[in-house]
Amino acid sequence: MGLEERVAESCINGHKADCAWTVSVHTFSDITNISPVVFLYLLKECYIHGTCKATRKFRALQQQVSQALCNSPEPGPATFIVRCLNVLPIFGVYSEGFSHLIISALRRHQKTTVNSADSTQAKEIAAYLFLDITGGFVDHDEKLMVKILEAFDVRLTDIEKAITQLKAQNEHRFDTAKTVIEQYIFAMIDSQSYMTAVSLLEHFSIRQSGESFLLKMIQNKEFKAAEKWATFMGKPMLCLKYECATQEGGLLKRLAEKACWDIAEAKTKGDKRLLEYLVYLAMEAGYSEKVDELCERYSLEGFLKTREPEAGFVHSRFLHLKEVVVEDIIWVDEVDGLHKAICHIEGCKVVGIDCEWKPNYVKGCKMNKVSIMQIASDEMVFIFDLIKLAEDVPDVLDSCLTRILQSPGILKLGYNFQCDIKQLAHSYGELECFKHYEMLLDIQNVFKEPKGGLSGLAEKILGAGLNKTRRNSNWEQRPLSQNQLEYAALDAVVLLQIFHHVRSCSQPTDVSEGHDKIEWKSYIVSHMDNPKKSKKRPTIKKETESGANYH
Repeated sequence: MGLEERVAESCINGHKADCAWTVSVHTFSDITNISPVVFLYLLKECYIHGTCKATRKFRALQQQVSQALCNSPEPGPATFIVRCLNVLPIFGVYSEGFSHLIISALRRHQKTTVNSADSTQAKEIAAYLFLDITGGFVDHDEKLMVKILEAFDVRLTDIEKAITQLKAQNEHRFDTAKTVIEQYIFAMIDSQSYMTAVSLLEHFSIRQSGESFLLKMIQNKEFKAAEKWATFMGKPMLCLKYECATQEGGLLKRLAEKACWDIAEAKTKGDKRLLEYLVYLAMEAGYSEKVDELCERYSLEGFLKTREPEAGFVHSRFLHLKEVVVEDIIWVDEVDGLHKAICHIEGCKVVGIDCEWKPNYVKGCKMNKVSIMQIASDEMVFIFDLIKLAEDVPDVLDSCLTRILQSPGILKLGYNFQCDIKQLAHSYGELECFKHYEMLLDIQNVFKEPKGGLSGLAEKILGAGLNKTRRNSNWEQRPLSQNQLEYAALDAVVLLQIFHHVRSCSQPTDVSEGHDKIEWKSYIVSHMDNPKKSKKRPTIKKETESGANYH
């Protein structure tokens, strides 16, 4: 169907319209010698004499202009359109609508045909047009200006080039491109045109407005603009958006840093923005299952595409179980598995031990029972389900663990042992295995003033810290997630890795220049009673008492 049938039939009525349409048909069929002003005038005539709805007229004319751009406008389609934009303000109330119409028509045309020489010339003219708009010489609104910059891909270098050429013509009304743009952006911010300001900052890759600009947008409830700016600046700025702007955001960050995720979730009170921030904190911490859990529970679908790269970023900063060459993680929750585990451990000279329990955040309530105990050898890690074993086979559990914990032939490594011993005694006071211990080495005591706990010590000794985000997760859930199992296993394995380093540094021939010899044997506790049952001080094994060979 031709132009007459597509547009005139639905949009044109009356003798006057027919006359205008006759001229317009010729204009749109061959615009090689039509000036931008005449073209726009005839476009207006087609529009104002139409009888159909505005949206339909707009679409019909948009399609026709796009086709007209194929009819060899001089000097080229993009250049022709930018010249039209230069004169459009004289058409008054039609200026804004026609601007969007011809820009969208150009974009449609460029999907099939692009002329590089034409695009380059159009970009140069668009750069001058931008300067005229910011200087107040051409009356286009700021939203359209952003559209012009995007449509013709005008960059900082293009505007700088235009300014240089103007200065060569003795026009010194501009300083530098960046100064012009920043001054205009500041004006937009002062007038609270935040979305325009953000669009310009993003388009020109200017990253200097920072926190105060973000807070202004939030205080004025311009959340879409704030989100756009934060996305451009990257996730740290998005986090800052909540940390600095709200008391609740700061509280969530502090709770996340302490790995108190359940409390943090409760503090959001279902507020979607706070929940989104909590998801970002979990992503930042590498707590992928918490991200999954929150996204599923609160239908936060927007995070599905961003979780993997975030997790990948975090994973590069922490120690992985595969890096410490552990063959397997064995879950022990029944008698046969318990006996096999104890037989393996009894053949070891040194093991790493750690415990986990579900935190209780209710003030005045009893602590939860120790849920699991991890015992690591150089080859594998056994994770004992203490809750289930103590309930199902308490006597067998007691006997088996006694053979390990009270054996003088097995050196048991721990970190902050006193805390674990106290909690085990509180949880399972009826079991003899937790009433006293033989041959303990608390790694915490070997190093003076360690920073950052076990994770900080691992980073200092092994070059990578531990991801502690799951420390306060629900250790009573069954089954534990794979991430929980790996976290628990790594806490025990890393003790062995640190010990091997300590042991090698204790040998005079192995101590490199600048490193002190570590006297670890003097920190071995040969016997320790349950502190709740006895006030007897622990016996410290002196270095001269060689005891078992742990080398």
